[in-house]
Amino acid sequence: MSEEKKKDVKLEIQVDDDVAQGVYANLAVVNHSDAEFIVDFIFVQPQAPRAKVRSRVITSPKHVKRLLLALEDNLKKYEQRFGTIDVGSTDDVPQPGCYH
Repeated sequence: MSEEKKKDVKLEIQVDDDVAQGVYANLAVVNHSDAEFIVDFIFVQPQAPRAKVRSRVITSPKHVKRLLLALEDNLKKYEQRFGTIDVGSTDDVPQPGCYH
């Protein structure tokens, strides 16, 4: 397929109602093997001894790289428009293996 024909392809993306509502996560844990990345999105309640995985995404290394580039680009655009995001201290960020 030529490059011109590839550009003409339209992709229709459908989102089920429950997926469109989204889920809130304030922690992500990333694991990988040679063939895939697993990203767990977790909601941690303040002062709670346990947290629950709200969503798990399993994808290929190539897709993770494309996602990382897209996130970097969008973050740069966001900060240009709204200002630099202050992440504050990382002392309160759970370390890998410190979740239940």
